[in-house]
Amino acid sequence: MGPIGVFDSGYGGLTILEEFQRQLPGYDYLYLGDNARTPYGNRSFNVVYEYTLEAVRYLLGSGCPLVILACNTASAKALRSIQQNDLPALAPDSRVLGILRPTVEAVGRITRSGHVGLLGTQGTVQSGSYAIEISKFHPEIQLTSLACPMWVPLVECGEHNSPGADFFVAQYLDRLFAADPQIDTLILGCTHYPLLLPKIRQHTPRGLNIITQGPLVAASLADYLRRHPEIESRCNRGGQTRYLTTEASRKFEEMASVFTRKKISAHQISLI
Repeated sequence: MGPIGVFDSGYGGLTILEEFQRQLPGYDYLYLGDNARTPYGNRSFNVVYEYTLEAVRYLLGSGCPLVILACNTASAKALRSIQQNDLPALAPDSRVLGILRPTVEAVGRITRSGHVGLLGTQGTVQSGSYAIEISKFHPEIQLTSLACPMWVPLVECGEHNSPGADFFVAQYLDRLFAADPQIDTLILGCTHYPLLLPKIRQHTPRGLNIITQGPLVAASLADYLRRHPEIESRCNRGGQTRYLTTEASRKFEEMASVFTRKKISAHQISLI
């Protein structure tokens, strides 16, 4: 028995965790942010894989029967290798899941025009993981992807509500819609981006479908636990959440308040 592990390279995964806590409040969660080595978005495949594997190994060693990679870059660059090559030796009865698949499965029933835009980090976009998964599940969809390297710093500097954020939000959105004006559905493929949602809505056409991942991933997790009682029965039900960080705990606590709008207490650990 143990908590559900939730991993992110930094703080954005807190937006996923909040939806878990809202939709599945009875479970225990153990959140781990590799804040000392964030961001992952511009790192190589090998580095993201090694860092993610270290975090997964830590969470499994802490008793988590299920680990969610609440990070698009880690899900895109490391998930499959960990599932296929590492998990059978590390913890064959445990599971590691990502956040791309629930998003991809949903987009087919949301878009009407079949034209979808993806905004994400450089790592997520360059991995091509969304394009691969969408072509597998929805070959009729035309996907246009764009990396937004300035958006994560805006959020982490607390500038996502500032007038200056409008310039960078509009800049990337204008590029995306210039590439495909028929886009009717937009995937926010980074867990930081929901904090920019008010600005994004100001600079996109009325009626545009904007997919934020938290609700979809939480609903997918609930469905997974229903379908896999052998995993669900090993998840603690105490309604408690613990927070771990590889950065100074005080810094994590200050930044986490930007994402959660509540006071939390964190403990610093080392993955090295």
